[in-house]
Amino acid sequence: MTNTYLGLLRHGQTDWNINFLLQGVTDIPMNQTGIEQVKLAARAVKAEDWDVVLTSPLSRARETAEIIASQHGFSEIIEQELLIERSFGEAEGLSHEQWRAKYSNLDVIPGGESRTQLAKRSYLLLETISREHAGKRVLAVSHGALIRTLISIASDNELPRDGERLGNASLNVVKHSENSWQVAHYSLEPLVP
Repeated sequence: MTNTYLGLLRHGQTDWNINFLLQGVTDIPMNQTGIEQVKLAARAVKAEDWDVVLTSPLSRARETAEIIASQHGFSEIIEQELLIERSFGEAEGLSHEQWRAKYSNLDVIPGGESRTQLAKRSYLLLETISREHAGKRVLAVSHGALIRTLISIASDNELPRDGERLGNASLNVVKHSENSWQVAHYSLEPLVP
């Protein structure tokens, strides 16, 4: 059986990332630092390592995917709705401290997606990738909370460790083999050549 690989590239930095504000599905663009991070990451990505590029529909991810694709001549970027960031509902735009102070249960936020819902969507994404892209090497541009959840699933809740934060433009890889997902590469740092 041929393995399926899923590369999880986090989008470049936004102004809200700098201030540790919850972005969720609010469509915040990358800032200039984020664009430069992605240009560096694009130089580190090897085109021959990937068969297809997927992206979240949010502009910060889409622009990241476009920079990677243009650097390596990928003619198509496929938008995948399941790659969108976790919705934080009415907490979007709040700092992490404000979020923790305002909500006693961080999993229940009016208008937001619970961790349980995010986990279900993450399992659906992994199932979709393993079915629609079986045996392929898929580079997917997405967001911190979703990538953390996917890594957690693939590592049987061992990664990411408490307090670890995935850097903007970091690349993690999970692989599907023998009906299960495992972590093939784990990194918190931005991808650089």
